[in-house]
Amino acid sequence: MRKFHEQRVTPAPTMVLRGVQLFQGLLDRAQQEHLLEEIRGVVSHAPMRTLMTPQGRPMSVKMTSAGDFGWVSDAAGYRYEATQKNGATWPPIPLTMLNVWNSVSGSDRQPDSCLINLYWEAAKMGLHQDKDEADFRHPVVSISLGDDGLFRLGSTTKGGKTESIWLTSGDVVVMGGDARLIYHGIDKTRKGSSRLLNGGGRLNVTLRVVR
Repeated sequence: MRKFHEQRVTPAPTMVLRGVQLFQGLLDRAQQEHLLEEIRGVVSHAPMRTLMTPQGRPMSVKMTSAGDFGWVSDAAGYRYEATQKNGATWPPIPLTMLNVWNSVSGSDRQPDSCLINLYWEAAKMGLHQDKDEADFRHPVVSISLGDDGLFRLGSTTKGGKTESIWLTSGDVVVMGGDARLIYHGIDKTRKGSSRLLNGGGRLNVTLRVVR
């Protein structure tokens, strides 16, 4: 099986929407399956959890993390933590994810946090900014696996018109530069549009430089 890190050519985005770079189909099926195995390894050390918003509402997605820091949410707010709730450190970021970052991010830093979201049935993510990091010079890189997700993009300020595009398994999104703080979210998933995950569902892998 050809691994992603064997590719030497820096890819060009297939589309740029509101400053966000879209690399459609960047990972082929074999690469997606390899990444899925790596995610299973992460989950074996840091199980998926349903986090609570600061307002006390359960999120519709399940989450886990890898790297030096994991993203968490509870009554104390949104933040990054160096350890899991049980005190254990987060597992390292898998190699395939790092190679995707090195291929498309244009950053001279390695990501120190990877958030993994599982969308199932009616799960969605409202419009939000990724702004819990210390340095916005480094982009956010997002990898889609499994069922299609309807990705909505706004602007860097709240409100106004939005645009949407379906993300399919193997697509990679880069939010950097003027689009680093763009409002974005997932409105819904298209159940049964992929056979990558047993039983369906969508995984989203998001890589960031936190410190």
